[in-house]
Amino acid sequence: MKNRIKELAKAYAPDFIKIRRHIHANPELSFQEYNTSAFIQEQLTAFGVPFTAGIAGTGVIALIEGRNPSSRTIALRADIDALPITEANDVPYKSTNSGVMHACGHDVHTTCVLGAAKILHELKDELEGTIKILFQPGEEKHPGGASIMIEEGALDNPRPDAILGMHVQPTMEAGKLGFRAGKYMASADEIYITVKGKGGHAALPQLTVDTILVASQLVVSLQQIISRNNNPFSPSVLSICAFNGGFTTNVIPSEVKLMGTFRAMDETWRFRAHELIRKQAVGIAEAMGAEIEIDILVGYPTLYNNEEVTAHARSYAEDYLGKQQVEDTEIRMGAEDFAFYSQIVPACFFRLGTGNVARGITSGVHTPTFDVDEAAIEVGMGAMAYLATQFVRQ
Repeated sequence: MKNRIKELAKAYAPDFIKIRRHIHANPELSFQEYNTSAFIQEQLTAFGVPFTAGIAGTGVIALIEGRNPSSRTIALRADIDALPITEANDVPYKSTNSGVMHACGHDVHTTCVLGAAKILHELKDELEGTIKILFQPGEEKHPGGASIMIEEGALDNPRPDAILGMHVQPTMEAGKLGFRAGKYMASADEIYITVKGKGGHAALPQLTVDTILVASQLVVSLQQIISRNNNPFSPSVLSICAFNGGFTTNVIPSEVKLMGTFRAMDETWRFRAHELIRKQAVGIAEAMGAEIEIDILVGYPTLYNNEEVTAHARSYAEDYLGKQQVEDTEIRMGAEDFAFYSQIVPACFFRLGTGNVARGITSGVHTPTFDVDEAAIEVGMGAMAYLATQFVRQ
């Protein structure tokens, strides 16, 4: 089975590099992936893989049934949306959609899972169980397409025994895979604060509520919530990323708006921190005579890689690629809506190396010069297919 998958991945890699380039050149924003969804459906139809479309709007769910479909089910997930970034690369497959770019590698994820689907469908008569494939919209935008997919039954009929997801890693050599068991990626919540008070002349601050000063105190003091309340062995981050208020040099504004993000690796601490943020913000504002509005938008949860599933996935990856091609990967304070799946189904979210220092392919994700070494396509599609075959055999 391993050798057959390798042969098929190698034979099909040129076609799937073309597929990746088509997807890259035609990116669509979160929950607007209509053409991308249609393209995925066209490919699945050509492969002969049955599917259901229209999940969470543009999502697609495909099913590949082996000899004993009800024995075991493994799910594979790919995200299909792009980012509002203008591409700066001078390549033949550069984005043709102005201001939109696959700068996070979702074109690679989709391509690799499509490739795995083609391989698995060709081998279905030799497989056990069922492979369920989720092409998911809206990973980059709240509330996350994964949450909507789940609400609309993506994890039902059949219910997966485990789910696998993959993400490109530009700092890892193309073709390598990276794994980490347990807590892997942070939760992500959005913070919106509005400070209000009587504005007025900057030369007469005693007649005003200095909203700039109040907001400045908040920016500094909220950091103490992290440094003095959280367990130092469980990382969390609070960053205020926008400070908007005022319009000239001599007027204290009547309103200042702050925006930021809170990340955590512990769900209990996450929601306790929300309470502390609200309490401290309100207390400081009231003490300084200001009014305050605070909204914490609960986003993606902590991504947890099931220890047993991850151990199996790593073992299968080492068998497929060799131990030298499989690495440990670090805890990340970035967030991923794959975390919604990991809270419900035993999950493993791993990394696909896409970097190539010698060729200058080193730009990070979410940058206008991000690109990948396309040699990773063959590895990604083959590894996904092989891992699926081994999980349904358990």
